[in-house]
Amino acid sequence: MNPNLRQVITGALTFGGGSVLLCLLTFIHINQGNVSLPLSTVVQSIVNPMDTIEHHTVRVMRLPRAVIGILAGGGLAVSGVILQTVTKNPLASASTLGIHSGTYFAVVAATIYLPFATVANGVVTAFIGGILTFLFVYVLSGGGDATPVRMVLAGMIVTFLFSSLTSLLQIFYENETQGLFLWGSGTLVQNDWNGVQFSLPFIIISFIILLIYARKLDTLTLGDDVATALGQNIKSVKLVTILAAVLLTSVTVSVVGPIGFVGLVAPHIVKLIGFRTHASLIIGSFIWGANVLLFADVMARVIDPSFSELPVGAITALVGSPWLIWLVLRMKQEGNSKDTGSVMAGRVAVNLPLAKIVPILVLVIIVTIGISMSSGNYGFEPIATYEALMGQTNEFMRNFILELRLPRSLVALLAGAVLAVSGLIFQGVLRNPLADPSVIGITSGAGVGALTTIYFFSVSAFWVPIGAMIGALLFFLVVMALGAKAEFHPTTLALLGIGISAFGSAFIQIMVVQAELGVASALTWLSGTTYAKGWAEILKFLLWPVLLFIPILAVHIKNLDVLSLGDDAAKGLGLGVVSVRFQMALLATLLAACSVAAVGAIGFVGLIAPHFSRLLVGSANQKLLPVTMLVGGFLLVVADLFSRTLLAPNEIPSGILVALIGAPYFLWLMKRRSV
Repeated sequence: MNPNLRQVITGALTFGGGSVLLCLLTFIHINQGNVSLPLSTVVQSIVNPMDTIEHHTVRVMRLPRAVIGILAGGGLAVSGVILQTVTKNPLASASTLGIHSGTYFAVVAATIYLPFATVANGVVTAFIGGILTFLFVYVLSGGGDATPVRMVLAGMIVTFLFSSLTSLLQIFYENETQGLFLWGSGTLVQNDWNGVQFSLPFIIISFIILLIYARKLDTLTLGDDVATALGQNIKSVKLVTILAAVLLTSVTVSVVGPIGFVGLVAPHIVKLIGFRTHASLIIGSFIWGANVLLFADVMARVIDPSFSELPVGAITALVGSPWLIWLVLRMKQEGNSKDTGSVMAGRVAVNLPLAKIVPILVLVIIVTIGISMSSGNYGFEPIATYEALMGQTNEFMRNFILELRLPRSLVALLAGAVLAVSGLIFQGVLRNPLADPSVIGITSGAGVGALTTIYFFSVSAFWVPIGAMIGALLFFLVVMALGAKAEFHPTTLALLGIGISAFGSAFIQIMVVQAELGVASALTWLSGTTYAKGWAEILKFLLWPVLLFIPILAVHIKNLDVLSLGDDAAKGLGLGVVSVRFQMALLATLLAACSVAAVGAIGFVGLIAPHFSRLLVGSANQKLLPVTMLVGGFLLVVADLFSRTLLAPNEIPSGILVALIGAPYFLWLMKRRSV
């Protein structure tokens, strides 16, 4: 076929076909609702409006929602194009670089502490939060020298960090943040034209500025040195276009909330068709971004015909997270990732013998549990705890300390130990110091399985751990299959796991909305908590895994040392690498699932505890197993203690406290990696 003719046909399909599809989706979208309206009524209400309830329904409620979907989807897609060009990162978008989480956190914090800063939909606050988050991620990942995988990995962990802080604010200020939960998951709900009227000027101005800079962006793709040689002021080009991209993101977040992955999917659709010039990319991405978001909102109301408003952000995550996984694998196969190093696990700082370190850790844990039993809303009461242990106090106080505080601390101890061992095994099996049940998606899978069991099958609590195990196993199989394609590359596998976690989190969001959980209780469970946990959780979910799985691991733990030598060396020593890797990872998955069933989705314990243990006793896994158990248990006991006492009588979910420690630690670990 003639190249010019092919280009004409491609352009017609991309822009003409995309516009036709957009019109079709708009009509479908407008016609969705509790009351079905004939197409003729919809058309007449737009072309020749009359003073009827049907026409008012279309023009005042349904049409603004469709229009804001077009503007938001287009704006996010154009923002993604610019971010991908300026950062030289095909994985970049407002969601993958953490900009969404930064803007969302800024708006929530301003709503609580600086209400005057939320004027004009809080767009200024969102813009400042977005700019600062982008700069933080960009610098942290290495700036211009950052690899795509590393930059997005930093963005995702920053997202975890800001999400934890945002959840903390929403839990403690539920009244002040009323209505922000659905908005925070992304929703196109509009009750009038105010949102459209507010956002339209910002989007038009940003769009025009980016079109003016389109040729300069084309030059920028040739490389900074070439662009400079051609007379470009690359700093000013990057500054102006990044400001315009973040403004597009901030405006959409302030009106419809943080809707992820549109800025990743739409630009790549246009690029895959064959367009490379930025004028075409900007216009084409706007059209297809609008299509992606409108289609997601249509699907949200098809999935839930009761129109109880599933968050459209969850639907875009269901589509976008597999897209992210595909792009990561595609980059790896094409050899675009220069990130071939591993993350430093930490040098041995002490190398204590087990005979010394284990008794010390046991003593520290006992003292910490004693402090935890003595701490509460009334301050520190060691004498009351001593009297309860000796049977010298009244029955109420005795039950309060021995039946509430003690088992709760033991739940934290066992859950932390189980998660820590799970992380240790995953790090050894995958030879990946970044591995952790939460980072590689296992915890998310267990959460999906547990919630599915509770809210869709309405079965007894006996089946919850089984559901968690099934969900964790399914996600584990996916992780292992993708990991094999990525050659179990550390940072690539971590990013794949984050994509899988986003997919699972989208399911969890949908189930939370469907089950009509209270905002605070939903966020608390999703964050992971030891609140109101006791002997039942110990007996049902935690004791038997410790008694059954840990001894099995202790017998076979030497295999991890052999695996650390590399597959070829391990095979030469007679180890069945594939079967050993699968069996050990399976046990680690089951341990993580039991923890999720008991205390919810607590992350990063499995990352921090093994690394800290290596600093104490070295890298021999036989020594690491008991020390990691104790360190992990201690970490969660301390988190449980602070969760009850820092803001007493209010309580912080333990998982949020761990995440506030774990996310910065993960970022520090990335920063000191060897390349």
